[in-house]
Amino acid sequence: MWHAMRHAGWDMGRDQVARLMKIAGLQGVRRGRKPITTRPTAGEDQRPDLVERRFVADRPQQLWVADTPPQAGGAPTYVRILTGFCYVAFITDVFSRRIVGWAVAPTLHTQQLPLLALEHALLSTGASRNGIGLIHHSDRGSQYVSLAYSDALLAAGVKASVGTVGDSYDNALAETVNGLYKAELIYSKRIWESVSEVELATMGWVHWWNTARLHEALDYRTPATVEASYTHSTATAPATV
Repeated sequence: MWHAMRHAGWDMGRDQVARLMKIAGLQGVRRGRKPITTRPTAGEDQRPDLVERRFVADRPQQLWVADTPPQAGGAPTYVRILTGFCYVAFITDVFSRRIVGWAVAPTLHTQQLPLLALEHALLSTGASRNGIGLIHHSDRGSQYVSLAYSDALLAAGVKASVGTVGDSYDNALAETVNGLYKAELIYSKRIWESVSEVELATMGWVHWWNTARLHEALDYRTPATVEASYTHSTATAPATV
């Protein structure tokens, strides 16, 4: 909050911000324990781990991470709604921490959840067969190693990378995004009314995450600012002779 106030142009000290937050009854949300995310595929999978826990990138569209939001106890991931449950999937660009693709669906089926998020990411970024060497990293959940998802990555010219089974550290960045999504949005309600309500709220949260939320890992900048700075620097770089 102190960084957000300074970013908005208010010259305030940390203690003053803490005191005002206390008076207003405001406090930061706290995340829960690290959970298991998706069901591992039943068969043996030979896809390589091209990341090996090195979640760094030199430019946009170099490395994406994907996962469904976590649920404690290893049960299927869900957001509770009046008629049952719905599910959410995100794809995040490692360089800028921008959420480039997301989807909300009443089922975990590949065609209706992670594949929609992937299609959204490809459309929103224009990433396709352009020779940029994009890597897509996920866990070994059955949805991500399915034939339909693998074919979609292959058709887009994207390299598939997967972590080891049951090890959240092999997809730590995606787990962080999912945990913050739950803490900052989903846990604000005990039960959501419908899939449409969750989808609308998620759209607003993603927009806030990308354009207004300050990220410590980005030196307290927004993903949009980081991405725009990279685009501007490459566009204005002097030509080599």
